[in-house]
Amino acid sequence: MNKKSIAAFAVECAVSAPRLRRAAGMAAVLSALISVPAFAGQTTTSASANATSQDQSPNVPATKREIRVEHRTPQYWRVTFDNPPFNIFGPETIPQLNEVITAIETDPNVRVVVFDSAVPGFFLTHYDFVAPLSASTELASGRTGLHPLPDMLVRLSRAPVVSISLIRGRATGVGSELALASDMRFASREKAILSQWEVGAALVPGGGPMARLPRLMGRGRALEVLLGSDDIDGDLADKYGYVNRSLPDDELDGFVEALASRVSKFDKQAIADTKRLVDFASLPSDPEIGAGWDAFITSVQRPQAQANISKLMQMGLQTDNEIESKLGHYTATLAGQ
Repeated sequence: MNKKSIAAFAVECAVSAPRLRRAAGMAAVLSALISVPAFAGQTTTSASANATSQDQSPNVPATKREIRVEHRTPQYWRVTFDNPPFNIFGPETIPQLNEVITAIETDPNVRVVVFDSAVPGFFLTHYDFVAPLSASTELASGRTGLHPLPDMLVRLSRAPVVSISLIRGRATGVGSELALASDMRFASREKAILSQWEVGAALVPGGGPMARLPRLMGRGRALEVLLGSDDIDGDLADKYGYVNRSLPDDELDGFVEALASRVSKFDKQAIADTKRLVDFASLPSDPEIGAGWDAFITSVQRPQAQANISKLMQMGLQTDNEIESKLGHYTATLAGQ
């Protein structure tokens, strides 16, 4: 398929019925970037050699394993992102995370799940922009009718289980959106960075932050985060309500462990009922999340977004630690080019 036909396919999908538009979201991203070559330094697969015998990782080939699940007790799980060097989230991550979310929804014992990272400096970052086109276009909509990525985030928020994001390193794009979909977020004061970087690259965020952030921090601060597209450190994230609280890095693990262990001992039905009632007052509706995803699909087809992502890829997005670690800085440089 040539460049013209791929782009035409993406446009056709984007103007079709809502479900088709959502399923074609990543196709539009990849169509926009089809002229950008894959980088030899990109790493998209990882497996942990020292996983414990308790690990219940998704049923995928070991060379593709990016997520590990440790059952610390039947009631308390750790979900660890392990896709070095940057914990980039790609099409191959989606079925793995979906399997984890499904287990969280259906396991009769689990009460608390903590999301963390095994990759120094990165909690979870943005979508993989050089994945094969078919890897995204072949994805079916999720249970909610949304594209699988926002579908999983919606389901996580509504699961009858307490979800906690332990943020050490960068939570950028998808990483920020997963943290926002979690019930609680705790960040390293010295090492956490959160951001929604998309507007800086002429994109619209697709994983629901426009619906979630105003509920957490108010309209003005939400717009500052979204439109400023800059890095938010642990202290400011705490002040703004982006996270529950930031803690000194050497206290973060102990605090989260103690809280998760404590809650895991409580009655599951009481946890689920209490969370469900809080959800009524606090969670965005599916149409709100879907509108954001549709706006994302539209944005990736615009020439400015295509040009900006291409420039970032040429700078070293997904291959250069300097670019990934200072993405807020480098998106700001695009305006002057």
